Amino acid sequence: MANAWKRDKNQKLLSPKTLISLLVLSIIFLSSLFFFFSSSSLQYSNTNLSINSPFPIPPFDCFKCPQSKPIIANVVENLKYPFVYSLADLGNLPEKPHKNIVRLLKGKPFRKPDISATIQEVLESMRANGKNGIVVDVGANVGMASFAAAVMGFKVLAFEPVFENLQRICDGIWFNRVASLVTVFEAAASDRTGDITFHKLVGRLDNSAVSEVGARLAFKSNKEIAVQVKSIPLDKLIPPSQPVLLIKIDVQGWEYHVLKGAKKLLSRKPAEAPYLIYEEDERLLKASNSSSKEIRDFLKSVGYSKCSQHGTDAHCTKE
Repeated sequence: MANAWKRDKNQKLLSPKTLISLLVLSIIFLSSLFFFFSSSSLQYSNTNLSINSPFPIPPFDCFKCPQSKPIIANVVENLKYPFVYSLADLGNLPEKPHKNIVRLLKGKPFRKPDISATIQEVLESMRANGKNGIVVDVGANVGMASFAAAVMGFKVLAFEPVFENLQRICDGIWFNRVASLVTVFEAAASDRTGDITFHKLVGRLDNSAVSEVGARLAFKSNKEIAVQVKSIPLDKLIPPSQPVLLIKIDVQGWEYHVLKGAKKLLSRKPAEAPYLIYEEDERLLKASNSSSKEIRDFLKSVGYSKCSQHGTDAHCTKE
């Protein structure tokens, strides 16, 4: 013990000059880190939102949006152009978590959403035929259609009125590095400009709807919260000169009102008319005082005579 004490006692301390050098190096290193992360954040802010926006309503600013938490995100399985998205509904934790959380814990990717695969197949076919334009995603939810298009290089206008879903879209914009391609609006596309009552379904945000009956149709026990959101017709936002390749609409029964608000856009000549994918669920349409027949009649009036059913989705084109 005595010898050990002597060894410790004889050890030399660092000189003041060495300490000052280490302190200076530490300051330089920390300053470099701060500069790097500040530059990255600034770049993200500037590319996500144009300051001089040409739109009648301002896009949603992801950089100013409070960060969602917790973040549970993963890559999607079996897509030619894979992407990452973040869950908004986590299930009933810890007893019954969301199925994708269970997959994540098993080391598996998130299950492939059908709409993501469909969007990529349609867009790849269009690109092969030399077509170009933007994609419009109405009822974007957490971005499964928007990101499917954006990772292929297509620009996207996404409409989503649920704030919690917007937070997850912002997550995905960052994860997939598509801030320059995806423009998000905190609004419900409809047939009039103004405010509209929207019904959020706690625990099943993907089933939120304008219609209170429609929101609670499949999940009657879930708490429903009524909120006021902006509404805007697509015709007010998308100029006639803007080529549009595809419109996807999934708004829990409000599809007819979205389509009526896009009458000019849908009336374009066949070579310029967008490919249309919309949810056609008769129960949800009835809850919003419309019907599949009313929608099909309207589409025929603007030239969409060719429609086919794919599960609960309808795909329509002009010949």
